[in-house]
Amino acid sequence: MTKPIPSVLYKYRDFSARTVAMLCNDELFYADPSTFNDPLDAKPCVEADCDIPTLEKTVLELVRRRVEAEMQAGAQTLKYKGPKTLAHIDKHSTTAAQRRLQNLAYHATNPEYADAGPNAHARLLADEIEQELLLQYDKGILSLAKRYACPLMWSHYGDQHRGLCIGYRVPQAAQSQLHQVKYGGSRNVQASTVAAMLSGDTDARAIVDSTVLLRKAQAWRYEKEWRMLGPHGKHDSPLELAEVIFGMRCEDTVKHTIARALDRRDKPIKLYEIHKVPGTFQLKRRRLNVDELGASYPKRALSVAEACEPVTPSSE
Repeated sequence: MTKPIPSVLYKYRDFSARTVAMLCNDELFYADPSTFNDPLDAKPCVEADCDIPTLEKTVLELVRRRVEAEMQAGAQTLKYKGPKTLAHIDKHSTTAAQRRLQNLAYHATNPEYADAGPNAHARLLADEIEQELLLQYDKGILSLAKRYACPLMWSHYGDQHRGLCIGYRVPQAAQSQLHQVKYGGSRNVQASTVAAMLSGDTDARAIVDSTVLLRKAQAWRYEKEWRMLGPHGKHDSPLELAEVIFGMRCEDTVKHTIARALDRRDKPIKLYEIHKVPGTFQLKRRRLNVDELGASYPKRALSVAEACEPVTPSSE
């Protein structure tokens, strides 16, 4: 059962040019799942749970749609349009899909697949569905956490406490874009479910979406992750920047720089720093004393030396 969306979600970051852009330009970065540290994340495994004709029809439709989308994008770039262009795209995409089916049927007769027995063709078709799903789920993922005081998150994503944690308030309009990650279970998605999705079944679409994009191994449960999906790369944030929490090893110069960069935003940003709870492994936060930082920075290294310069004796 999906739990209510937290009022604030957190993004652990190192201090980098991208982090500064996220704070100053109000940007979010949707990462390509292929760059994730877990190679099993966003990698479904398709089960061949239906007959060969259904599997072939599913592959045909997936390949046709992909080739059609690629050709339409190319035609739009070249400003080709009109019924002849559309007819050419339709014919070429269908031909490409049929050719792919023929190749799979041929490879299924390869003696190397003899060990797979009579299911070799079905396995190849299921593998093709799996690859096409990965190609067509061309979405970026923004990972957010429920907690700001998780020691493992600070270690793995907060540059071992040298970085920071950004808190985002979730407006009502953005709540539909957030999805809770599910941990454990199976990476399997049935080919029959993919076929139903292609036929317009919204329930099947939800099952496939969840399996492909929102399921991780049980070992990652400590992250308590929520995800937003969108095109790869940086985009304007639909969330509201609310707070910044600095790690225990974060340099005071970094804190001062970010505090100064954010002090003129329309809505004040709360600034905190993490500290340890004596005698425990727990972390807590306290408000950052911005005035104290401002009294120390910026400073000029030569100031002290100049103040201590020897006085030149008067010639009088």
